[in-house]
Amino acid sequence: MALTQDDVLEALVSVVEPDLGLDIVSAKLIREMDISDFALAVTVALTTPATPHKERLRALIEGALRPLLGERKLDLTLQADAPQGRSKLPNVRHVLGVGAGKGGVGKSTVAVNIALSLAKAGAKVGLLDADVYGPSVPIMLGLKGHKPVVNADRKIVAFEAHGIRCISMGFLVGDDTAVAWRGPMVGRAVQQFVEDVDWGPLDYLIVDLPPGTGDVILSLCQALPLTGAVVVSTPQDVAFADVLRAVKMFGMLKVDVIGLVENMSYFLCPDNGKEYKIFGPSHSEQHCKEHGVEFLGQLPIDLALSANADAGRPIVAAEPDGALTAKYKQIAGRVASKLAVLAFAAEKTEAGGEGFFGPRPGV
Repeated sequence: MALTQDDVLEALVSVVEPDLGLDIVSAKLIREMDISDFALAVTVALTTPATPHKERLRALIEGALRPLLGERKLDLTLQADAPQGRSKLPNVRHVLGVGAGKGGVGKSTVAVNIALSLAKAGAKVGLLDADVYGPSVPIMLGLKGHKPVVNADRKIVAFEAHGIRCISMGFLVGDDTAVAWRGPMVGRAVQQFVEDVDWGPLDYLIVDLPPGTGDVILSLCQALPLTGAVVVSTPQDVAFADVLRAVKMFGMLKVDVIGLVENMSYFLCPDNGKEYKIFGPSHSEQHCKEHGVEFLGQLPIDLALSANADAGRPIVAAEPDGALTAKYKQIAGRVASKLAVLAFAAEKTEAGGEGFFGPRPGV
């Protein structure tokens, strides 16, 4: 049976990319195509290497092409070929800030485990601990006491742990040393971490931001342009007031807020299986709807979380098949999807409404 490229493209028009809401032909996600009497080879670009829709897309594409194959074998490749997004850093596609309107909400824990979840999904991930006043990431990643080294290009070499690269003020100062810096000094330090660190190619650079909305974080965000930001909070209504301040601050800095993660939502008792809402009932999802903020999910209080973090084993690494890890992976997938949509929109704008992910085969 004769098979043409147009036949294949016509079949693939029925496959819609879930995040973009466009068929994969219109979105120009078809990278390569080769047709012979024995095989049909198709390469399709994923919107992000950490997309939660990879297997769903594979099944849809295989289903659309199966009636065309005849005796041919289908060789389908899904390629992590996301667009650059709005990151201004060389070799870094997206810079994602993780912030909070106040301290003590588990922001660093969320940042570390989102980073690990994205890495486990197949992305190249770096973690910049920009919380210079309380750098806890070295402990969480089992890197306490490590001191940075400089390579032949006079670049600081980022440490590697659990599949991600990391740099932190905690590597430069002692545990009992106070970092008494004003905002501009913090901004310069973070800028040096970005410009003078050998990160290598990254799909995502996750930035653990200092808490609050003051001078320090403003200087930091101006020194390090963010692709988007995630805000972390706890269930209390009063805590959402701090969320709104953080959201407004990111809006002033023209940073897209990806959404809210509610941490410490409840405690699941291991003895009786009951849920206890330690901080009272949550209204965060309702508040998010009222203020146009996406609600990314709830995370429980987990007894194993703190012990594993103190031992340098974040929960996503310590319990890869655990219930809490599944929640982190779901949140990370939503974050990756939202960043892909923002990158798609930015590329569409720059291309004047066309071009998107590049030309389709034969064009």
